[in-house]
Amino acid sequence: MEPFKTFSAVAAPLDMLNVDTDQVIPARFLSRPLDERYGTYLFHDLRFDADGAEKPDFVMNREGFRGAEVLVADRNFGCGSSRENAVTALAAAGFKAVIAPSFGDIFYSNSLKNGFLPIRLPDETCRRLREMLHEGPGGEVTVDLESQTVTAPDQSTWSFEIDPFQKNKVLQGLDDIDFTMQYLGEIEAFEKDYDARMTWVTTRPQ
Repeated sequence: MEPFKTFSAVAAPLDMLNVDTDQVIPARFLSRPLDERYGTYLFHDLRFDADGAEKPDFVMNREGFRGAEVLVADRNFGCGSSRENAVTALAAAGFKAVIAPSFGDIFYSNSLKNGFLPIRLPDETCRRLREMLHEGPGGEVTVDLESQTVTAPDQSTWSFEIDPFQKNKVLQGLDDIDFTMQYLGEIEAFEKDYDARMTWVTTRPQ
């Protein structure tokens, strides 16, 4: 994973409650290869009609929001089934963070494990931010994980909470395996000592 850095980017407002993971990426795309097309599966049935044409009313198809890297959503974003592909599709489409009042628990966990930042802000704050973006398409939001702040296009700044352990992993670009491998020396030393002390367990009969 890449270390997470402070960035400013166009944000897109998504005024939908309870966006589930099947809306984020429909199940029929889950077995597709992780190639350059993967980002096109994001919100596929919301973005495109049956003939594959863009639906002009969907936010990602509107001028000013194409190429957005931050999504500002409503309550319970990422609910539903526990598909990690929902996070993969968001990242493949260029998004680095989702801001919402609340998230599906598994989506939230999957996001952090993949270096993608789910940010919880109060309901009223998210509503205000979405309104601001609707009024000024192309408005940028700054996300600073180190200081745990989000800065809106009008320079309003809000703080968010995140578990310190998870924050450190995302900042360093460490997934669970990378984190564990930092302690490889200690793990190997423990195994060697354990084998020496617990021969009655570790020695196989001849």
